[in-house]
Amino acid sequence: MMGPRQIAQGALFYEFSIEDFVPQDHVMRGIDRFLDLTDVRPLLAPYYSSHGRPSVDPELMIRMLLLGYCMGIRSERRLCEEVHVNLAYRWFCRLDLADAIPDHSTFSKDRHGRFRESGLFRHLFETVLQRCIDEGLVGGHSFGVDASLIPANANQTRGIESKEGLPPDLTARVIDEYLETLDGEVMNATRSSE
Repeated sequence: MMGPRQIAQGALFYEFSIEDFVPQDHVMRGIDRFLDLTDVRPLLAPYYSSHGRPSVDPELMIRMLLLGYCMGIRSERRLCEEVHVNLAYRWFCRLDLADAIPDHSTFSKDRHGRFRESGLFRHLFETVLQRCIDEGLVGGHSFGVDASLIPANANQTRGIESKEGLPPDLTARVIDEYLETLDGEVMNATRSSE
């Protein structure tokens, strides 16, 4: 005899733990084991207002950004959608089923605003690098750089004539830092070859 069609009826109470649904060998568990974001709040405190509506938790924002980088999710809108539907991502971000996901526009404001101004990304990079050195994954005594300096000649009709490079008002802070690093490496290489 054919059984009756099962119609889903919402339960009044659920007993549910996201922890039980994330496989023990999931890549985000491996990352979470070594992730320590306890110093994020004190580092960012000066960049938040003391009055007004409470902001999105900065640790949540960093966890979501790390998740996006690790899983190759480039779109902030898609990242929010993925965290909304994926239990492992919710677990990594310390979100429960009923917790709201931040709006994607919040990431742009924080990433290009207070996070960049605070030097948080540099601090996180240096912390991860130090942890890798402490764990013996990286030696920390030498490194290799692959940066060939080749003058570009792609389109001669659209360019800026200058022997000193781009005018300062056209370059971003990031480009300036990158160029300073390259200049330092060229100077070191020149000294060591003499």
